[in-house]
Amino acid sequence: MVGFEEMRDELLERIEDLLKRKQYTALRDLLADLEPADIASLFEDLDEDSIPLLFRLLPKEPAAEVFVELDPDAQEMLIRGFSNTELKEVLDELYLDDAVDIVEEMPANVVKRILKHSDPDMRKSINEILKYPEDSTGSIMTTEFVDLKETMTVEDALKRIRRTGPDKETINVCYVIDDWRHLIGVLSIRTLLLAEEDDIIGDIMERNYICVQTLDDQEETARALGKYDFLALPVVDTENRLVGIVTVDDAIDV
Repeated sequence: MVGFEEMRDELLERIEDLLKRKQYTALRDLLADLEPADIASLFEDLDEDSIPLLFRLLPKEPAAEVFVELDPDAQEMLIRGFSNTELKEVLDELYLDDAVDIVEEMPANVVKRILKHSDPDMRKSINEILKYPEDSTGSIMTTEFVDLKETMTVEDALKRIRRTGPDKETINVCYVIDDWRHLIGVLSIRTLLLAEEDDIIGDIMERNYICVQTLDDQEETARALGKYDFLALPVVDTENRLVGIVTVDDAIDV
């Protein structure tokens, strides 16, 4: 099996040739077969003027994934060239922590435009996360998680997951909170699926859990994720209120 690196030069030549001949349908088909990280890597070696055109050939979801993989200069160049509609489409597809990473790298005038076209919930969350110290766990967390109440039935919980899950970064583990958003338990999707529909969440959730705090050092949090082999860890504030999660992807970046 031929890997991406072995094909890289050939792909670049093919893309440049198709661009020259304005074969946009063929270009779109070629890009559709590549991984987002590989497309972003190819963009680094292409003429800067061709990147916006190629980016616009990508469907919305992979386009957002490619955008996250680009270096900040390329991201800024694209943002400056986006129409308001294009910018909103990209932002709508981004996970919150990716949006925060991008905002942190942008000049003030670009940040202002990003925040203007983010939906109100994302804008509020971005602003909250940007207040955390640079090396803290709060600065790398995402607020896209599934929370449940202990009084819910399994049937209620599954309905909530189906309704809100598509917009969350992970649904493998759900977090149980009380009326004041204090974290009181965790629950795996496996436990939920194997339970009876009328079981109560408070009866089947795990009350012994590991969490981290917003001001904890992010490297310590990354090590904890590795040590316990978790896909995500809940993040609480000083009053044990659930404010986010840190995923294994965030830990790898750290």
